[in-house]
Amino acid sequence: MDRIERSDEEWRSVLTPEQYKVLRHEGTERSGTSPLNDEKRGGSYACAGCGQPLFTSGMKFESGTGWPSFHTALPGALDTRQDRKFFMVRTEYHCSKCGGHQGHVFEDGPAPSGLRYCNNGVALRFIPGE
Repeated sequence: MDRIERSDEEWRSVLTPEQYKVLRHEGTERSGTSPLNDEKRGGSYACAGCGQPLFTSGMKFESGTGWPSFHTALPGALDTRQDRKFFMVRTEYHCSKCGGHQGHVFEDGPAPSGLRYCNNGVALRFIPGE
């Protein structure tokens, strides 16, 4: 897979200020603010930075956290690393194509994986019916 490399100015020109903050500087949107949290249609969820598919609607579940949550990701779509901010250790994940920050993964999700990929809605683009 070809990685997407852009300068900071190029990212600023193609993203909204909130997308830029989350995707390029590992920000977090406020809980309950994303319309994707309530999205129920079939389709796929792609990285808002580069369009790479990350999740399908069949992977989504209602976590009660206020962020779109998924129990698994598409193969090869995400890279992970440890996040030691806020005096705790968490696993954060990024789009494997552009490096855009998506969210954190926790081990409190449903079967079959037991994982909860807690995603910033602003970092995603919903594509209906795919």
